Amino acid sequence: MLYTPLEQFQIISLFSIKLFCFDFSITNLALVNFIVVFFVVFGFSCMGWSNDNKKHPKIEFYVVPSAWQVLVETIYEVSSQLLFDNINKEGEKYFPFISLIFMFVLLSNLIGLVPYSFTATSHLIITFILSFSIFIGLNIICIQTHKFHMFSLFLPANTSFGLALLLVPIELLSYIFKPISLGVRLFANLMAGHTLLKVIVGFSWSMLLLEDFLAVLHVVPLLILVLLMGLELGVALIQAYVFTILTCIYLNDAINLH
Repeated sequence: MLYTPLEQFQIISLFSIKLFCFDFSITNLALVNFIVVFFVVFGFSCMGWSNDNKKHPKIEFYVVPSAWQVLVETIYEVSSQLLFDNINKEGEKYFPFISLIFMFVLLSNLIGLVPYSFTATSHLIITFILSFSIFIGLNIICIQTHKFHMFSLFLPANTSFGLALLLVPIELLSYIFKPISLGVRLFANLMAGHTLLKVIVGFSWSMLLLEDFLAVLHVVPLLILVLLMGLELGVALIQAYVFTILTCIYLNDAINLH
């Protein structure tokens, strides 16, 4: 039983593994990440599994898709559309990168809605690692594509020297804060929503323990909880979409120097 709303975000060691001065313990955070990877790999492997040849089964896709294949094709279509809308055909080679980000964030958000589970994306360290890794990769792409011309991101064309002294620090700060805002946005939305759900649950439980007529009124916060669960489902989907579309926008800036 959780006594405070923030206890649901605690990282707990499930299996303690220590070697010399290193700690390789399996935590609830690591377990959730393993589950996400399992769903991605195993789900894609099973969605087109063919049993026609029992000795040598193979993975294949069908013209008339199965339910799993429709789901994966929908995710792929969303990722592909985001890339095409922001980068056009030049972004096709980054499709595996964008689709993997979208699926990882989406599955991490959705698993957090399962009772007694753990939301990996509600931790700032996870969202920061994800956003800063993307940011470093985008800078590498920008340097490989434009070399020293990438510094034009911080200095608009036809800018006077006096105005450049003002604009360059502003543009540099804005550029540095991109990964910070990307990670904080995902973390804040997921953590705030889950905290609110736990507060409503605790309030309903406290009312249920009352010995008078007020105990019957615990149904009211439970009904609110049902509505909030639907809202949190929408937030999980929207935040995965927003995280992916911002990544596409930053990728477009790195490729086209906008």
